[in-house]
Amino acid sequence: MKSSALKLGLLGLSSAFLFANCSSPKTEETTEEVVVEEVKTPTLTKIWETDSTLTTNESVLFDAASGKIYVSNIEGQPTDKDGKGSISIIDKEGNIVNQEWVTGLNAPKGMGIANGNLYVTDIDQLVEINLESGKISKKYPIEGGQFLNDLATYDGKVYFTDMNTGKVHMLDGGTISTVTEGHESINGIAIGEDGALYGLDKSGLVALNSDGSDMIMNSTVTGGDGLVILGDGNYVASRWAGEIYFVNAEGETLLLDTKDVSSNTADIGFIPEDNIVLVPTFFKNKVVAYKLDY
Repeated sequence: MKSSALKLGLLGLSSAFLFANCSSPKTEETTEEVVVEEVKTPTLTKIWETDSTLTTNESVLFDAASGKIYVSNIEGQPTDKDGKGSISIIDKEGNIVNQEWVTGLNAPKGMGIANGNLYVTDIDQLVEINLESGKISKKYPIEGGQFLNDLATYDGKVYFTDMNTGKVHMLDGGTISTVTEGHESINGIAIGEDGALYGLDKSGLVALNSDGSDMIMNSTVTGGDGLVILGDGNYVASRWAGEIYFVNAEGETLLLDTKDVSSNTADIGFIPEDNIVLVPTFFKNKVVAYKLDY
């Protein structure tokens, strides 16, 4: 009897020990902090403007190599072959360094630098200007050209648009060719670091393909004028009437609207190291600089 009782007691202790070890272990409660990242609204802040002597200025180009800013002045009507057009040079503080660096053009618009030259569209021809001398070294008549507008350069090649014909032409090694067409009212053009071509036409901001097709990236900035690629999927685009937009995959933000004071925003330029947008105001005859924060 004693032996049986002892066995029963040990059995009870073993069962209790087993039950205790099989019970659910305690867990510490943890709370994960959720961090909400603030979305920054892009803005433009005016920092300077030039004197109002840059008559009917249409395009602005910053040259990183020299620090100069080139301004194309129509000084007449956009399609008149009157010889009144000119190129001026201003500095990064808005001072006019050389009002008449190049004269005798007609209605100069888009500009770009390649191979030691400044290239300018001029109604139906592409004009080549030597950067050192400021002398016109060559003119390239464009067959069927009607309203040459914006211009961009990449790897020694010069790309430029014809707004009336919907074509993008290219100068390469002295030869003119058409790289893509069928883009109604195409104006602004820019080239990415990988050589990808982007434009502003009647449908908005588009990626351009050599077969004439395109991919619409933004359908709000229609009929745009100047285009700047910021990188990382960010762009700045202007519309001549007086609007400038920041554009990315999330949509667009209106940065500037000067329509109420009849100040145009034509073919904008950009100073990358300072994040400065350079705005030619066309009929206001001056360039205005804005600091971009985004």
